[in-house]
Amino acid sequence: MNYLDTTKLTKYFGDTHAVDKVDFAIGEGEVVSLIGSNGAGKTSLVNLISGLLQPDSGQILFRGQDVTRQSVQDRIKGGIARSFQIVNLFDELTVVDNVALSIFAREGKTRWFFTLADHYGAIWDEANDILHQFGLDLKAQQLAGGISQGERKLLDVAVAYALKPRLLFLDEPTSGVSTREKAPIMDVISSIVRSNRITAVVIEHDMDIIFKYSDRIVVMHQGLILASGTPEEIRSNESVKDAVFGPTHA
Repeated sequence: MNYLDTTKLTKYFGDTHAVDKVDFAIGEGEVVSLIGSNGAGKTSLVNLISGLLQPDSGQILFRGQDVTRQSVQDRIKGGIARSFQIVNLFDELTVVDNVALSIFAREGKTRWFFTLADHYGAIWDEANDILHQFGLDLKAQQLAGGISQGERKLLDVAVAYALKPRLLFLDEPTSGVSTREKAPIMDVISSIVRSNRITAVVIEHDMDIIFKYSDRIVVMHQGLILASGTPEEIRSNESVKDAVFGPTHA
């Protein structure tokens, strides 16, 4: 049994077939990259699996359970989490507060965050430990709005990681950062994901990142899965070259 399975998953927006009867499978512990030109359907597929969109038809099985109609909150409880291309942080809170708030949410205690937070020492210990894993411990007391873009990217993933996901979607984890920052950011994320045996799906446009850090690459084109294979197989696939890397899709 696959860790995640979608069967004929479909989402249309008017005449646009964003996700068109897609069968998408992931094995436990895999790091899979999802690539394709703009409008290929990558983000729509992830939004369907994470619950931000409801499908027109089809089925989503996660760890053998049908989650097709579950809410976002129920999917998070079940172990599905995601980071966002546009970092979704509370800039007016400190770095450690952002992670702690995610832990409070995981524990169902969000409503008491500002009144009882001081009484939950274990949560702050966990938040600081997570920041240490992501190399952000020295930034713990800074406001999230005041750290660098690369640090914000890491913090966004740390906030998702604090939910203790079994399946983690990473949406453009290196977008908006300098070329020299990309590999260090991915080194940290990859190390944490792999050491904790988290199954991960990465949406990314930087092909150097894709080919270096992926176990498998899935290529989408016009709402369909065009190809799936190892980095070496995808690099040499002529149909992928034409659809994704060709001059009309540059």
